[in-house]
Amino acid sequence: MLNLRSLRDPIFVQAMIAAALSFSHIHDVAEAAGQTGWKAWAYPISVDVLLAVAWKMMRTRGGFGAWFWFLVAMAASMGANIATAGVMNLADPPTWVRVAVAGWPVVAFIGGTLLVHRRRDEVAADVAPVDVPVSAPEPQEAVEEPSGDLEEEEVSEAPEEPQEPVLVTYKEAGERLGVQTETVRGWVNRKRVKRYPGHTESTVRVDLTECTAYKSRQPVGVEG
Repeated sequence: MLNLRSLRDPIFVQAMIAAALSFSHIHDVAEAAGQTGWKAWAYPISVDVLLAVAWKMMRTRGGFGAWFWFLVAMAASMGANIATAGVMNLADPPTWVRVAVAGWPVVAFIGGTLLVHRRRDEVAADVAPVDVPVSAPEPQEAVEEPSGDLEEEEVSEAPEEPQEPVLVTYKEAGERLGVQTETVRGWVNRKRVKRYPGHTESTVRVDLTECTAYKSRQPVGVEG
């Protein structure tokens, strides 16, 4: 609804005068280009409507399209104002003016359609989301995760795989351990170390790992 106080606003009065002058200038140019009768009055309405729609789109969502069609409508309005200022002979306007006036309805239709009928994704973006009450989630029982210590315990409790024996002769075992050959033989005779029999006495073997472990348990300086 029009506010009566705005009628006393100098800026509003100035805008109304400018709009009326521009409206009449577009009518005069259209009539001079051969668009007589009601068609001449339809041209300024078309220009002003496109100008208003483009201005509204610039204020609401902006974008290149709104600016482009705003400048197109502004150029049409300003061009008519200049043409009626004595720059052009309206009694016999040039051919390009007649072509521009005749093609304006198509231009205005395309511009207005592109401005008003936006894409669905743009319209959906302008719609404010509706707040839907969401109930608080029910508390869930905390599930205790197994700690790293448990995994270490499980790993430590896993049975160790038996190691393959390193079989050597009495002499080789003595040389490796720094003891006499008879000392190694004594370990075998006292069943401290396992004997791996062979076809002959020289082919008898002992486990070097087992001998090393037994020797490490002996007191220093004792070869029993």
